[in-house]
This record gives sequence, structure tokens and C-alpha cells, in this order.
Amino acid sequence: MSAHTSEPPNPAGAGIFRSYEDDRNAPSEEVLYTTSNGVPMPHPYETQRVGTNGPLLLQDFHLIDLLSHFDRERIPERVVHAKGSGAHGTFKCTKPLDDLCIADIFSKEGKECPISVRFSTVGGESGSPDCARDPRGFSVKFRTEEGNWDMVANNTPVFFLRDPAKFPHFIHTQKRDPATHLGGGDDSTQFWDYLSQNPESIHQVMILMGDRGIPDGYRFMHGYAGHTLKLVNKDGDWVYAQMHMKSNQGTKFITQEDSATKSPDHSQKDLFQAIERGEFPSWTVSFQTMTAKEAEELWEKQKINAFDLTHVWPHKQFPLREVGRFELNENAKNYFAEIEQIAFNPAHMVPGIEPSADPVLQSRLFSYPDAHRHRVGVNYQQLPVNSTRTKYRVANFQRDGNMAFYNQGSRPNYLSSIEPIQFRKRTVDLDKVHGEFTANAVTFLSEIRPEDFNAPRNLWEKVFDEDAKKRFISNVSGHMSTCRKEEIIKRQIAIFREVSPDLASRLEKATGVQGYDGIANLRFNGTHNGMASSDKYKVANGMSAKVGLSAQPNNGAPSKGFHPQESTPNAGTNGSRVNGAATNGTNGVH
Repeated sequence: MSAHTSEPPNPAGAGIFRSYEDDRNAPSEEVLYTTSNGVPMPHPYETQRVGTNGPLLLQDFHLIDLLSHFDRERIPERVVHAKGSGAHGTFKCTKPLDDLCIADIFSKEGKECPISVRFSTVGGESGSPDCARDPRGFSVKFRTEEGNWDMVANNTPVFFLRDPAKFPHFIHTQKRDPATHLGGGDDSTQFWDYLSQNPESIHQVMILMGDRGIPDGYRFMHGYAGHTLKLVNKDGDWVYAQMHMKSNQGTKFITQEDSATKSPDHSQKDLFQAIERGEFPSWTVSFQTMTAKEAEELWEKQKINAFDLTHVWPHKQFPLREVGRFELNENAKNYFAEIEQIAFNPAHMVPGIEPSADPVLQSRLFSYPDAHRHRVGVNYQQLPVNSTRTKYRVANFQRDGNMAFYNQGSRPNYLSSIEPIQFRKRTVDLDKVHGEFTANAVTFLSEIRPEDFNAPRNLWEKVFDEDAKKRFISNVSGHMSTCRKEEIIKRQIAIFREVSPDLASRLEKATGVQGYDGIANLRFNGTHNGMASSDKYKVANGMSAKVGLSAQPNNGAPSKGFHPQESTPNAGTNGSRVNGAATNGTNGVH
């Protein structure tokens, strides 16, 4: 008897409830066609109607079931990172970090945990091309024995902003114009308008418009946390840390011209097919660390803000310390269930990993889970791809709501003395880790300062070779060609001039637009101008310096006296520094 008519075998170990693993791995030949409530049907194309040529019957549940689910089978796409790809694999600790962090996954060499990774573009919609000039998302879900830890990262070490309230505004400029409904490929006006009014974006612009702006597939790019975390050790001492994921395949890029020849799904196809061939991509995981004292000194002496998403930590001073390696060796069996529904949240941290005062990170701690509850549902973490794999049974008092698959049985839904639940002993002294947060409430908006141009200048003068510079100018001028307002281009060239007069003059020649001399006589919508020639230009547009000026002397950095006491004074010396000097790394290269 053919597979279409034979009775499939009874799933092994079938009981009252279905097994997700059995459903995921069952081949087509071993399943039986049914309605959503499990009733077998002779054929999916049949309908009930009045006579051979009459109307359909409302009692035909099979048809109603089919159509009503079809009408609802899409969830809202992600507002950011809508177009993406992913796979599963394993993380293995190669060099323990137990002197700095109590996280179980870093506790000993050879310690492993399963992971899922999702790569993505940032600004485009779900149908946008993989080879767009755009940053790439790089998110990893570590399913540790102490719960899930999500590293929500990008393929660039910095971003366009450092003030969290700017994020929705910036992302709106990456979307279609509300009047013309044109995307950035046909009209770049709103994109450059934002950048020309928020000059702290220049570091990310230098990377985006350079060779790294279009990676040749997800296998050939690095990942960076960008944000500053805290690592806490067994003594309760902590260090600031930034995580790096370096591709063991190396990096490759696609030129602007070549990008037009690639499939819209180039990165998805490359990743999927490589894994199918057994060419499993891998990344080495490392941390930069600095003490509280070093963070203060970094600002006081070099004006590098450890909490600033537009700044990087110099590698000579804070070299990478390897902790592990992860490999992707399994494609998703079902893209929607395992990649579209996967939900990453920077607030998902395990003991030993804590947030810093990084303002954009602080904002994301709320924004990400809030988006998931809207997009997927309040119980999104109960979906198999998001659920934990701890050895202990999970208990809390979050019950009911959409998709409550695991509703904790008959256990009391409050803290009961009749049926008490167990508690784990505290392993992190939060008072010690976060005790410095004692201060007056202030309004805050960052200001642009000369130090914001140091790293971009290093890229232009020390990292880009002549060919890279030519490609950069071509990329920027080509993108600006669809900007409808010359004033915007003049302002943006002024910002580039603060990076390098050579860069600005090349861009003026390529665009035919003479830019302003610099930013000293410009006022900005989005930031205070700490380089202003007079008070007239110092304060952001629409604001007054007379009452509660939101510019702060330290520009949000952990400056001298920020930490009430030094924390882990020797942190980071275990194999990463010798007599205070770096043993590897290159200053300013990231």
C-alpha cells in the first residue's frame, strides 16, 4: 500500500501529550493528514457543498479550519532585523573565565551548551535583499544549565547612536517614506537627513560605507556585543566587558557593483548550503575587560567612554581574551518555528553576567522583550526554540495568556506555604555589583566632541588603503545621489571634514556639492554641539540653555569618582596583560 493511504506508525512513547521532538523529526511518510484537532481526513482538497453545483456548507469544518488558519498564519515581522537567517550548533568553552565570571558555561574547559544563532540585516523588511548595504544582526542564544543567555550583537563594534530615545527615530529613517512609500534605494533623503543632524553616527557611517558594509554572506563576518556588560566572579568582584565573536572563516565583502548580481537570498542560501555540505562555520568568542578604575582613567586621559555605543575599546590596552568557540552544524527543520519565532533579549542574562550603565543597553533591556510579547505572544519563551533546557524544573507565577503550553500544572499560582517551592541560594551580590548607582536624577542628551572623530579618522588614515578609500567615496556619493536636499549633503560633508579634509574634498568632487567648512557653525537636531564656535550653535535645535541644559560634563562616561570603590583591581591580568601592558592586539583596529 502506498505511503499516501497506509496507516502511519504510532509515535514511540506517545502519551496524553504530543512530543515536540517527535513532531519535528517525523518524516512525511510517517504522518497522517488531519484537521487541527487531529481528525483524519481523506483528502485536503475536498469540500462539502449543496449538490454538485451549489454553495459551500458552513458545517465543513475542514475547509473553515484550513482557510481561517491560512488567514492568520503570519505574525508581525520584526520592526528591526526583519530579514534574517539562522542555524543551530554548539558552544564549547576552550579557556575558562572562572577568575572573572561565575557563569557556568565559562567554568571549565570543554563545557558545552547548545546554541541557536540568527543573522539578519537591520533596516529592511522581511523581503528585502540580503546584500543591502546595512549593518548585520548577529544574535546567539546560549542554552546553558542555568537558563538561557542571549547575546544580541551586530557585525560592527559600534552603532549610529548613543542616546536611547533616538533609536525609534533612526529606524524610521531606514523604512519607507510615509508619503512616497519609497525605500532608501530610491530616496536616501531621510537617511542622510538623520545622519547629518546626529554627527556621533560618523564612526558607524565610516564602517557602513566601507568594505564591511556588505559582507559576503553571514559566515564571513565577525560579531560584536557593542554594549558594555559586567562579569562577576565568585568573590562578588566585577569587571566591565565587551564580547567579540571572530569568524574562523575569515571575512569577505561584496562591492556595491557586485551586490546587484547576487541573489536576494544570497546570505541565506550560502549559510544553508554550507551546513548541508558539512562545512560548518565557527566563531571564536573572546572578551575585552577593564576594571572600574581603568574605565574612569580611559575617559579622563583618552576621552573614550566605556558606556558609549559609538566608541571602541583600544585593543592594545584591552586585548581580547579567548573563552570559547561555537560552531553551527544543523539547519532548521522548519524556518518559521525555529528562526522566525526565535526571540533574543539582551535582558536574558545568567548569573555572573550583569548589565552596565550603558544607556542604549539599558533601553534595550525593556524594548526587546516588550516587542516579543507583542509580536509572538506573552508566553513566547514557552515556544520550543525559546525554551530553556535546565536540569531543574522551572517554577514561577506567570500563568495563562496566549500559547501557555507549560502552565505549571496544579501547583499554586502564588507563593504558597502549603506547597512551597524551592529557592536557589544567591550567587551575585547585586548591591556590590550595581551599588554605584546613587546620584541625582538628571536630564541627559549627549554632545558631539572632538574625541568622537578620533576612531573614524584612524579608519580613514590608518586602516583604509587607497583602493578602499576610492570604494568608500564611490559608495557614499552613489548613495547620496538620491538625496533630494543639497543642504543635507553640505552638512554631511562638514561632518566628514572633521574626520579628514582629504575625505571631504574627495566627496565634494564626487558629488559636485561644496560642503560646509566644519561643524563649528552648525546646530543639530539630535545632539548638543561641544565643538560650537559660539553659544548660538551649542544647544540642540528646539532647546534652550536657560533652564536645565541636558549636556553633562562627562558626556555620560564613567568619569573620576563614578565608582565609590575600586572593583577587582587585578581583573584582566590572568593571561591578558603583563605588567599592565597588552600582550597582543592593535590599538584602534576593530
